[in-house]
Amino acid sequence: MEIASKDLLQDLLERSQDYKAKAEQFQKLPLETLNWKASPESWSILECLEHLNRYGDFYIPEIEKRLIASRHLPSKKFKSGWLGNYFANTMLPKEKLNRMKTFKSMDPVGSSLDKGVLSKFIAQQLALINILKLASRADLTKTKTGISISKWIKLRLGDTFRVVIYHNHRHMVQAERVLKEAGRQ
Repeated sequence: MEIASKDLLQDLLERSQDYKAKAEQFQKLPLETLNWKASPESWSILECLEHLNRYGDFYIPEIEKRLIASRHLPSKKFKSGWLGNYFANTMLPKEKLNRMKTFKSMDPVGSSLDKGVLSKFIAQQLALINILKLASRADLTKTKTGISISKWIKLRLGDTFRVVIYHNHRHMVQAERVLKEAGRQ
């Protein structure tokens, strides 16, 4: 995949602003609704966002650190790597949400959660929005970041942004489905 860097950043920026706005809407819901689950093994709205917060705790500082350290001048085009493109595309939800195995440390099931989860998610989206704005100063293809599952694998910065933000998309869709189901109960 090849795309104009500014177009990629704009798309990811708009997505992040949308997720922030949705989380702000979730803040208006009662805690009972936010913690409602269709079954014991399914996730509540707060568990969906807590899962994203746990990944944000790794990726936001990692991206920021690599962006600040980058000595690569910006490039007009971003060219996705095969592995980064694969990871990003697997994050996007399908019509029927494709289930994926979650690492134990990233699984929020059984956590005692309150609206602080939403505040943290909103703060993380603001941080991501700011980082996306800074990213126009770096080469999204040549700047590399680590990933949460292996310290040996590095992805292109543009792919890392796509993975993180598409992952956010996946679980915001899931949270919205949970809200619909909760409304039917």
